Amino acid sequence: MDARFGEELELGELAAAAGFSRYHFVREFRAAFGETPGRYLSRRRVERAKDLLANANLTVTEVCMVVGFSSLGSFSRRFSELVGCPPSVYRRRMVQRGGTPAIPGCFLMAWQRPRGAIADKAPRETRE
Repeated sequence: MDARFGEELELGELAAAAGFSRYHFVREFRAAFGETPGRYLSRRRVERAKDLLANANLTVTEVCMVVGFSSLGSFSRRFSELVGCPPSVYRRRMVQRGGTPAIPGCFLMAWQRPRGAIADKAPRETRE
């Protein structure tokens, strides 16, 4: 979950990968981590969003999508719940504090693009 936090993760797939039924997986996960898989995943996404809001030149909506939330409303609500302020206020505070210069959004998006997806494909004339 930590490595694929930006992807849409299904509870059934996570449980199957762990070798458990969905319900047993949720019980065991909660016992081990103190929260459900869904809450854990959204917390990890918010942690990554905090870093992006402080260090990347992306809009709040872009950050929301990059970290794996499908809705700006759910992102803002969960962010405010965990951090204590909306994402835009958090960003403003981080900018006022100074710190590392923002990474241009185009570099960040290029860096997160899957490696080798195009390079692995053979040229059209050799695919025959």
